[in-house]
Amino acid sequence: MREIQGVMTRLSDVAIVLAGAALASHIRFADGGAHDFVAPFVALTAAFVLVLFPAFGVYDSWRGRAKRMLAGQVALAWFVAQACALTAMFSLREIDYVSRLWFVYWSALGGALLIGYRLAAHAVLARLRHAGINLHQVAIVGAGAHCEGILRRIEAAPATGFRAAAVFIAREHAASAPESDKAAGDGVRRFDDLDAFARYVRGSDLHEVWLALPLSEERTILRVVGEFRDDLVNIRFMPDVRSLALFESGGVIDLLGVPAINLVASPLSPSALLAKALFDRVFAACALIGLAPLLAVIAAAVKLSSPGPVLFKQKRKGADGRVFTMYKFRTMRVHEQTPGVLQQAVRHDPRVTKLGGFLRHTSLDELPQFFNVLRGDMSVVGPRPHALEHDDLYRKVVAGYIHRYRIKPGITGWAQINGYRGETDRIEKMERRVAHDLYYLGNWSFGLDMRIIAATIVKGFVHSNAY
Repeated sequence: MREIQGVMTRLSDVAIVLAGAALASHIRFADGGAHDFVAPFVALTAAFVLVLFPAFGVYDSWRGRAKRMLAGQVALAWFVAQACALTAMFSLREIDYVSRLWFVYWSALGGALLIGYRLAAHAVLARLRHAGINLHQVAIVGAGAHCEGILRRIEAAPATGFRAAAVFIAREHAASAPESDKAAGDGVRRFDDLDAFARYVRGSDLHEVWLALPLSEERTILRVVGEFRDDLVNIRFMPDVRSLALFESGGVIDLLGVPAINLVASPLSPSALLAKALFDRVFAACALIGLAPLLAVIAAAVKLSSPGPVLFKQKRKGADGRVFTMYKFRTMRVHEQTPGVLQQAVRHDPRVTKLGGFLRHTSLDELPQFFNVLRGDMSVVGPRPHALEHDDLYRKVVAGYIHRYRIKPGITGWAQINGYRGETDRIEKMERRVAHDLYYLGNWSFGLDMRIIAATIVKGFVHSNAY
């Protein structure tokens, strides 16, 4: 049944791609008919959709997961599929036949239809689950507040379709539990005897057991896994590591063939990092092509405004502390600088040229960093990199500062669109900036990246703190 659903979903995506192309043709062209470039381009894009959507997890089960993340993954996968199709058309020297206005219409319509179709399907499923249809009954092995928290989450999200049917409470926590083998007031049967719990799971034909236990409950974990070893029961471990983990979304990785839980590591999974890297490269390439005339004008203006190079180069730290050379348009007059000492630009800084003041105020001096993104040194969105001298200072006095470098630094970020940019003349300013960066790391999603990019375009270029 699941295979049939997967095939139907893929066919639906292809149909949506074709329908979006036809609708875009109807809007763009007076005759509404197909044109020579449409068929091969649309066919290529549909093929890339079938290949790339599974790699982005679009066809995975999203029961209980945030639908904003699903929308973001679909948008990113659609963007990459179209970029690959455009590259193929360019290689075949057929790109000149593609109407740019039609492509814009198709991109918007196709993306909206692909996302809307999924959100509508999940909305229908949510209504069915509210009505008691398409439910997923689970049994929970738990202890203490963490177990009760899982039960509250299930109860608060009926649209996910999860329902708690039974709870086995570890014996040392059984004193605070309702009478064993009895239905509690919330309708969940509570057990303090593992054999009785196992009989209930098998007799009720439950296929999901969640272990909501702290890491100290190794004995209980081994007993439960051993009990259901020969049953067709999915066992999921939800350890209580909140007191140990820096980021809640650390996840589990395979390390030397052994599963390992990330407590203090990059909060982004390898697949998320790959998707982010793909988006960064495509976005940077498109930005550099689209902004090429502006870049040329600014470069000429910088060269004519004062003696010195067009670009300002400075060493910064990237992901995992790797040092790279970051590019900016030069905004200051060439001056001597004491080695190992960095003087930040201040308001009305005499070193800043008139053109440089305008470039800094509008953040146009940051545009060459798209070359850093294209090289893989930086990301479009991420914590802003600081000078090496500042890294040495702030890592010692600002808690969590060094964790900003667990992912690539960005041209813009969550801190910047919230006003934390420019001079950091007080430790409190840096602490607030770091707090925003850590929030971004702990709550990353493709949708959040799109929100930051949109906010940067709308309000992020000009700010009173940029001087």
